[in-house]
Amino acid sequence: MFKNKENMFAPLRDLHVMTSAALLSAIAIILGFFKIPVTQLIEIRFSMLPIALSGCLFGPVVGGAVGMISDIGGYLVKPTGPFFPGFTITSMVSGVIFGCFLYRQKPGISRILMSQIVYTIVCGILLNSIWLSILYGNGFVAVIGARFVKEMVMIPINTIMLATIIEPVKRYRRAAS
Repeated sequence: MFKNKENMFAPLRDLHVMTSAALLSAIAIILGFFKIPVTQLIEIRFSMLPIALSGCLFGPVVGGAVGMISDIGGYLVKPTGPFFPGFTITSMVSGVIFGCFLYRQKPGISRILMSQIVYTIVCGILLNSIWLSILYGNGFVAVIGARFVKEMVMIPINTIMLATIIEPVKRYRRAAS
């Protein structure tokens, strides 16, 4: 994907990339306000979409940065509980995952599904369950058990949502360039 470290950070020197990343961060912050709470431990959120798009369009470094900025920015704009840096790490990792799977690749449904499965296992099931277990003092096994079904249900939903928006956005980006 990247031949050396210089190429990996090259998007951070492009004004168009940085402007687009800022807009995607703002969209992620706004979408973070629209969540469907199921329980104290389970919420259905949509802020993953702009983070995934940033990774797809600009690579894992920008995707991780958009994830970090959107998590911190969302907390600063409208805190909904205590700030916990673990969720910032999860958000960064999600941008990196989507960037690794989708950057400079044809975003076919199988590739999008694979990125969503890895995102769900690493971020949704493992990392977020660890953070919630630490934050609320619940046992990890109890938290992961409660979250597992929700995360499995969200795989096809998130895959369809991402597949629906990724191609038009990539087409628009090519036309605007």
